[in-house]
Amino acid sequence: MNGDKYCTIILDHNRIMCCPGCQAVAQAIVENGLDDYYRFRTEPSVKADDNLQETLDQLAIFDEQSIQQDFVIHQGDVSEIQLSLSGISCAACGWLIEKQLSKVKGIKQVSVNVTANRALVSWYSDVVTLSQIMASIERIGYHPSPFQQEQHEALFQQSHKTQLKRIGLAGLMTMQVMMLAVGVYFDLFGDLERETSSFFSWVSLILSTPVVFYSGAGFYHSAYKALKGRTVNMDVPVSIALLATYFSGVWATVFEQGQVYFESVCMFIFLLLVSRFIEHQARHKAAQISANMLQYIPLTANLLIEEQLQPTLAKSLQLDDVILVKAGETVPIDGVVLSGSAQIDESLLTGEFYPVDKNPDDSVYGGTINKSGTLTIRVTSAFKYALVNQIARLQEQAMANKPKIATMADQFSQYFVMAVLFFSLGSFIFWWWQGNPEAFWIAISVLIATCPCALGLATPSALSFAMANLNKQGVLLKRSDVLEQLTQIDHVVLDKTGTLTQGKISIAAMNNISDLSDETLLRYAHSVEQFSEHPIARAFNNSLAFPDVTEFSFTLGEGVSGKVNQKWVELLGTHTLSSTTNAVPRALTGSSIVMRIGGQFVCGFTLSDTLRPDASDMLRRLSRKDISLLSGDNKTNVQQIADSLGISNWLAEQSPRDKLAFVQNLQSEQHSVLMIGDGINDAPVLAQADVAVTLGAGADLAKSSADIILLKNALGKLPNLFTIAHRCKQKIRQNMAWALGYNILVLPLAVSGVLTPWMAVIGMSLSSIIVVINSVRLLK
Repeated sequence: MNGDKYCTIILDHNRIMCCPGCQAVAQAIVENGLDDYYRFRTEPSVKADDNLQETLDQLAIFDEQSIQQDFVIHQGDVSEIQLSLSGISCAACGWLIEKQLSKVKGIKQVSVNVTANRALVSWYSDVVTLSQIMASIERIGYHPSPFQQEQHEALFQQSHKTQLKRIGLAGLMTMQVMMLAVGVYFDLFGDLERETSSFFSWVSLILSTPVVFYSGAGFYHSAYKALKGRTVNMDVPVSIALLATYFSGVWATVFEQGQVYFESVCMFIFLLLVSRFIEHQARHKAAQISANMLQYIPLTANLLIEEQLQPTLAKSLQLDDVILVKAGETVPIDGVVLSGSAQIDESLLTGEFYPVDKNPDDSVYGGTINKSGTLTIRVTSAFKYALVNQIARLQEQAMANKPKIATMADQFSQYFVMAVLFFSLGSFIFWWWQGNPEAFWIAISVLIATCPCALGLATPSALSFAMANLNKQGVLLKRSDVLEQLTQIDHVVLDKTGTLTQGKISIAAMNNISDLSDETLLRYAHSVEQFSEHPIARAFNNSLAFPDVTEFSFTLGEGVSGKVNQKWVELLGTHTLSSTTNAVPRALTGSSIVMRIGGQFVCGFTLSDTLRPDASDMLRRLSRKDISLLSGDNKTNVQQIADSLGISNWLAEQSPRDKLAFVQNLQSEQHSVLMIGDGINDAPVLAQADVAVTLGAGADLAKSSADIILLKNALGKLPNLFTIAHRCKQKIRQNMAWALGYNILVLPLAVSGVLTPWMAVIGMSLSSIIVVINSVRLLK
């Protein structure tokens, strides 16, 4: 861009500005007599992006219809988009953006929300393009991007606006009706004549009608759906109370006899809407923590084609495409680093804020941020199978699985609603039989005061916030009911390789009893192990492999085999051969694994691994639970690990079948077992355990046998998991105790007529708010 285009006279000199944004600010400074700013300034100001032209060129991709269909609304020749804006700091920024865009021919309307860092822009598509609009914003130093709202977010916003409208209307009308009611009750207007009192009643009726039929519409819809499904929910007594109170007031107003409680109806709806709005907002906050990672996936990616960069849609990337991710950019999709080194911020996935070093052959995940360096990445998964998409889907699945206590609470709420209706009807019949003129209002008070709203919120609110807390820490739950099971765990079973140890296995010693050279044997071993996903296979990566490898076979918990150069090669765990006639030769005993070529033992490998740095601290914090270590490794290695960690109960040379039998035996003795494994060889025992935990973000989460996934292999998060589970159980009990205690306490007061309808309204609303506030504490 030619800088001479933007100039301003400052201190009698023509100063060149880098962009119209700087020019506008400079002119404002001069026009307000603040030239001394430039006289005494000692540091140059921050200039516009040096790569501005490159950025502007990339914006052309947003003119493609295939991209616009996701976020642009077309209404005839007028298009509308909501843009996210980075770089906004004050209202002046919004003013500048609006002024600049208003100069662009074809813009119909622009509105900048400084608080939300968003702009709503509508334009004539046949006059100006979206890329030109975005370029106009980019030129003045702000960075626009289409605001990508997921369906649940869009629904939330719609619901949010509707709730606010209903609350606003209910609040406004409640104030007006309350003023009239106070005047009547306390004779603030003096001795009212009958006509004046009737007039006040009619005004109150008119004001409360939109509150009842618009603000309260959600309650009736919910109650209708429940009754249509031949069940009852908490909105049934609410709806009955509202409509009965309103229509009794209508009858009293029309026939000028009886009492009117229009102010109680309006206040009831207002307070109930406020309490539900607070709960709705709080749960949305929890849901955002669990599912907001999708919004951090960039829309575009830099595709490398014949060493040329080509901006493309991230979701259109194919397997084995090669992309370039520069420092400061977000990785658009899962892949493997081909070249370059960088530090990646994976806090979005793991909850750990320390950058992770990434080098060639390391995996990277969509949504993580490149803090330094440039990476060339090969795409390894389709966009819909990216890790963040899998996590988001799992979170949705998790909340679909209710714990037993939640199911019981739901069922109990239905019975409780039936009891509320019964007590309300019974109260009316009793007081009517006694000739009490307040019989109807006593029944209404019972309906309102004992509505089990707080009971319905007790469990789901606590579960939502507990899961949100764990997600922030990089702990992913596939079932919400697992929190309940965690509180019953008394025995923790650990795998060794890849769980307590880092899985970075190396060959500590090699015992060759054949005529072949060590190098040749290592090549045979690597030729077979290269097809295995087990951590042990990585120990042979430093050797070359023979090209002629066929008939690869993997036997769970035993080993791998294949035909290499027309010779059958087997690498087996020593425990798999100990009970056979073809036992391991004495010279190879003590080896971690042995190799046979053509059925003849040729060598043994002693493998070593390193402990995870947080393994010792984890075990210390779980000292109140029984700990067992099961491993398929030889006794020497397992004992060494067990002794270093202080684990007294350990078993070596365990096959998957042995591990499964061990856990089944514990369960037969009435123990509740949590199993931690790598999710590959331990699949059978993970499925058997009461709670299964696996480590690692790179596995296929959707097919994992585990209930819980510790992203980034963070063993130190396991004690936190138990802590949150116990806190969640405690909060559920507190919520249930409060909800039931409140209803038991208020029922006799309502039945006896001590509680008036407006008192019942306040008590019921406060009860629900207290439950939500108590659950929110789980986020801390």
